[in-house]
Amino acid sequence: MSFNSIFHAEAVFWPVFIVATFAAVVGSQAVISATFSIISQCCALNCFPFVKIIHTSSKIYGQIYIPEVNWILMCLCLAVTIGLRDTNMMGHAYGLAVTTVMFVTTCLMALVMIIVWKQRIAIAVAFLVIFGSMELLYISASVYKIPEGGWIPLALSFIFMAIMYIWNYGTTKKHEFDVENKVSMNRIVCLGPSLGMVRVPGIGLIYTNLVSGVPAVFGHFVTNLPAFHQVLVFVCVKSIQVPYISEKDRLMISRVGPKEYCMFRCIVRYGYKDLQQENYDFENRLVSGIVQFVEAEEDTTLKTTFISSCGREVGNMDIEKFDAQNQDPSFTNSKSSDILETKIWKGHGGGAPLKDESLHILRAKESGVAFILGHSYAKAKKSSSIVKKFAINVVYSFLSKNCREPDVVLNVPHTSLLEV
Repeated sequence: MSFNSIFHAEAVFWPVFIVATFAAVVGSQAVISATFSIISQCCALNCFPFVKIIHTSSKIYGQIYIPEVNWILMCLCLAVTIGLRDTNMMGHAYGLAVTTVMFVTTCLMALVMIIVWKQRIAIAVAFLVIFGSMELLYISASVYKIPEGGWIPLALSFIFMAIMYIWNYGTTKKHEFDVENKVSMNRIVCLGPSLGMVRVPGIGLIYTNLVSGVPAVFGHFVTNLPAFHQVLVFVCVKSIQVPYISEKDRLMISRVGPKEYCMFRCIVRYGYKDLQQENYDFENRLVSGIVQFVEAEEDTTLKTTFISSCGREVGNMDIEKFDAQNQDPSFTNSKSSDILETKIWKGHGGGAPLKDESLHILRAKESGVAFILGHSYAKAKKSSSIVKKFAINVVYSFLSKNCREPDVVLNVPHTSLLEV
């Protein structure tokens, strides 16, 4: 004789079914929103290919929508539902996923206790042993269900982890290549104030991943093009490992080379939770910041006195050597290289009359602003293993071609864009 403890009432089946369906929809919204937020932060940390991020609210900060991820979630849900067609197997997959997430969260919490909260290691270990041991019991019970649907979260986790690792590895190698092939500052100085070219009216914004030195894309211009803009700005957009950056600390502006070269560098900093708005008006903010930098530089007559190791005063100079490794640790991945730059100044407002160079920059702005982006491609060496060739030449290449283009991510106007 079989006995079922679950009460079946035909009269309330459909009302309960409808309520349960709506409850599932509402509950899944939290998972979807969390996925959007995590993917956005992964993109900011170069751990995931660039995707389209839509800001759905002008009042609620961080309320975003990612169409590509939403479609992927829908397709995966349909694939699992149609493929399994068994609620028991779905339950096994869900159970293993939840217990694994619980254990990973406990491990990360132990690290937070040590690194962030500065707790004693013994306390963190005790926390990990007490809660981790219980969660391992749940995981051990779910392991037996891997052949019966539990393999699904493991397979999906492996796929997304591989995508994130390959993307981060390929992006890091491209950055290292850019660092190794940057143009020597001595070469730029030897060209003279005109840089060996005709300086035409306007401002040229050269986007680069380098926080120091002159990018290789500028070397192509020097070699192949007879003219360039009278004001050059090397723009570097960086995401650093803090949640938010205040607006006053967003731009870090410095001068590259002697004053008569009219070359600047602007490091645009974003926290991993900061969102780049499409209507940010970056062009005007950048020019305003450069003008403020020039005004402060002339007003305070920035000069650095170099003292030799024996204590003798060497002299006053308008330019100093700038070491990239002495910068913020979040800007690492650059090898040691001394280049000529002034001290970085964070611009603030001022009401003094504009100087000649400031007027020169504003006139150049009226003549037009051009955005120059360089493209570099990653390819594995011939001596690399088959796995590495497949990861770089196939997977990373596919991700690079199908993710959002840098000009779209940086909100660069197409009418003023020049790609090299």
